[in-house]
Amino acid sequence: MKETRPFNILLIEDNPGDVRLTQEAFREGKKEVNLEVVMDGVEAIKYLRREEGFEKRPMPDLILLDLNLPKWDGREVLKEIKADSNLKRIPVVVLTTSNAEQDIINSYDLHANCFINKPVDFDNFFDIIQKIEEFWLTTTILPSMAS
Repeated sequence: MKETRPFNILLIEDNPGDVRLTQEAFREGKKEVNLEVVMDGVEAIKYLRREEGFEKRPMPDLILLDLNLPKWDGREVLKEIKADSNLKRIPVVVLTTSNAEQDIINSYDLHANCFINKPVDFDNFFDIIQKIEEFWLTTTILPSMAS
Protein backbone atom coordinates (compact mmCIF):
# COMPACT_ATOMS: atom_id res chain seq x y z
CA MET A 1 0.00 0.00 0.00
CA LYS A 2 1.38 3.39 -0.96
CA GLU A 3 0.74 6.36 1.28
CA THR A 4 -0.59 9.42 -0.50
CA ARG A 5 0.11 11.99 2.19
CA PRO A 6 2.77 12.68 4.81
CA PHE A 7 2.63 10.75 8.05
CA ASN A 8 1.25 12.90 10.87
CA ILE A 9 3.14 12.38 14.11
CA LEU A 10 2.30 14.09 17.38
CA LEU A 11 5.30 14.52 19.66
CA ILE A 12 4.27 15.17 23.26
CA GLU A 13 7.53 16.38 24.77
CA ASP A 14 8.49 19.25 27.06
CA ASN A 15 12.27 19.18 26.52
CA PRO A 16 13.18 21.63 23.71
CA GLY A 17 16.45 19.77 23.05
CA ASP A 18 14.64 16.46 22.53
CA VAL A 19 12.10 18.21 20.30
CA ARG A 20 14.90 19.60 18.10
CA LEU A 21 16.65 16.21 17.89
CA THR A 22 13.40 14.49 16.96
CA GLN A 23 12.63 17.09 14.28
CA GLU A 24 16.11 16.72 12.81
CA ALA A 25 15.99 12.92 12.81
CA PHE A 26 12.65 12.87 10.97
CA ARG A 27 13.90 15.52 8.50
CA GLU A 28 16.77 13.20 7.60
CA GLY A 29 14.51 10.16 7.44
CA LYS A 30 13.16 8.41 4.38
CA LYS A 31 9.47 9.17 4.95
CA GLU A 32 7.65 12.45 4.61
CA VAL A 33 6.58 13.40 8.13
CA ASN A 34 4.47 16.24 9.46
CA LEU A 35 5.69 16.47 13.07
CA GLU A 36 3.41 18.42 15.40
CA VAL A 37 4.65 19.21 18.92
CA VAL A 38 2.82 19.91 22.16
CA MET A 39 4.70 20.51 25.39
CA ASP A 40 2.37 19.38 28.16
CA GLY A 41 -0.33 16.84 28.86
CA VAL A 42 -3.26 19.25 28.93
CA GLU A 43 -2.26 20.70 25.55
CA ALA A 44 -1.89 17.14 24.19
CA ILE A 45 -5.48 16.23 25.05
CA LYS A 46 -6.76 19.54 23.64
CA TYR A 47 -4.85 18.82 20.43
CA LEU A 48 -6.20 15.26 20.15
CA ARG A 49 -9.76 16.35 20.85
CA ARG A 50 -9.34 19.31 18.49
CA GLU A 51 -10.23 21.90 21.11
CA GLU A 52 -9.17 25.49 21.84
CA GLY A 53 -7.02 26.42 18.85
CA PHE A 54 -6.31 22.90 17.64
CA GLU A 55 -9.51 22.46 15.63
CA LYS A 56 -7.74 22.35 12.26
CA ARG A 57 -4.72 20.28 13.26
CA PRO A 58 -4.33 16.90 11.59
CA MET A 59 -5.18 13.79 13.57
CA PRO A 60 -1.91 11.93 14.21
CA ASP A 61 -1.09 8.57 12.68
CA LEU A 62 1.35 7.97 15.54
CA ILE A 63 1.97 9.54 18.95
CA LEU A 64 5.40 9.80 20.61
CA LEU A 65 4.76 10.37 24.31
CA ASP A 66 7.14 11.39 27.08
CA LEU A 67 6.01 10.32 30.56
CA ASN A 68 7.41 13.26 32.52
CA LEU A 69 5.34 16.22 31.41
CA PRO A 70 4.01 19.35 33.11
CA LYS A 71 0.34 19.75 34.00
CA TRP A 72 -0.80 16.21 33.14
CA ASP A 73 1.96 13.64 32.99
CA GLY A 74 2.27 11.10 30.19
CA ARG A 75 0.54 8.39 32.21
CA GLU A 76 -2.60 10.51 32.48
CA VAL A 77 -2.43 11.39 28.79
CA LEU A 78 -2.04 7.73 27.81
CA LYS A 79 -4.99 6.77 30.01
CA GLU A 80 -7.17 9.46 28.36
CA ILE A 81 -6.13 8.46 24.84
CA LYS A 82 -6.81 4.77 25.32
CA ALA A 83 -10.16 5.41 27.07
CA ASP A 84 -11.43 7.59 24.20
CA SER A 85 -13.14 5.64 21.41
CA ASN A 86 -12.06 8.26 18.85
CA LEU A 87 -8.38 8.10 19.85
CA LYS A 88 -7.65 4.62 21.19
CA ARG A 89 -6.53 3.14 17.84
CA ILE A 90 -3.74 5.69 17.40
CA PRO A 91 -0.50 3.87 18.25
CA VAL A 92 1.31 5.41 21.20
CA VAL A 93 5.06 4.98 21.56
CA VAL A 94 6.20 5.88 25.06
CA LEU A 95 9.59 7.55 24.58
CA THR A 96 11.00 8.50 27.95
CA THR A 97 14.18 8.69 30.00
CA SER A 98 12.53 6.54 32.66
CA ASN A 99 13.54 2.91 32.82
CA ALA A 100 11.67 2.26 36.05
CA GLU A 101 10.00 -1.15 35.97
CA GLN A 102 6.75 0.34 37.32
CA ASP A 103 6.63 2.90 34.48
CA ILE A 104 7.11 0.11 31.94
CA ILE A 105 4.40 -2.06 33.50
CA ASN A 106 2.00 0.86 33.94
CA SER A 107 2.51 2.00 30.34
CA TYR A 108 1.62 -1.42 28.98
CA ASP A 109 -1.27 -1.73 31.43
CA LEU A 110 -2.57 1.53 29.94
CA HIS A 111 -2.22 -0.01 26.45
CA ALA A 112 0.91 1.73 25.17
CA ASN A 113 1.97 0.14 21.91
CA CYS A 114 5.61 0.12 22.93
CA PHE A 115 7.97 1.53 25.53
CA ILE A 116 11.36 2.92 24.52
CA ASN A 117 14.00 4.25 26.87
CA LYS A 118 15.15 7.58 25.45
CA PRO A 119 18.93 7.65 25.07
CA VAL A 120 20.71 10.67 26.47
CA ASP A 121 23.42 10.97 23.81
CA PHE A 122 22.81 12.45 20.36
CA ASP A 123 23.84 9.51 18.15
CA ASN A 124 21.78 6.92 20.03
CA PHE A 125 18.77 9.23 20.21
CA PHE A 126 18.98 9.84 16.48
CA ASP A 127 19.25 6.09 15.88
CA ILE A 128 16.13 5.40 18.00
CA ILE A 129 14.06 7.94 16.04
CA GLN A 130 15.21 6.39 12.76
CA LYS A 131 14.24 2.93 14.06
CA ILE A 132 10.82 4.26 15.07
CA GLU A 133 10.42 5.60 11.53
CA GLU A 134 11.57 2.34 10.00
CA PHE A 135 9.23 0.20 12.07
CA TRP A 136 6.14 2.36 12.53
CA LEU A 137 6.14 4.18 9.17
CA THR A 138 7.59 1.49 6.91
CA THR A 139 6.97 -1.97 8.35
CA THR A 140 3.57 -1.58 9.99
CA ILE A 141 0.26 -0.50 8.52
CA LEU A 142 -1.15 2.21 10.73
CA PRO A 143 -4.93 2.28 11.25
CA SER A 144 -5.21 5.73 9.68
CA MET A 145 -3.34 4.64 6.54
CA ALA A 146 -5.24 1.36 6.05
CA SER A 147 -8.07 2.77 3.96
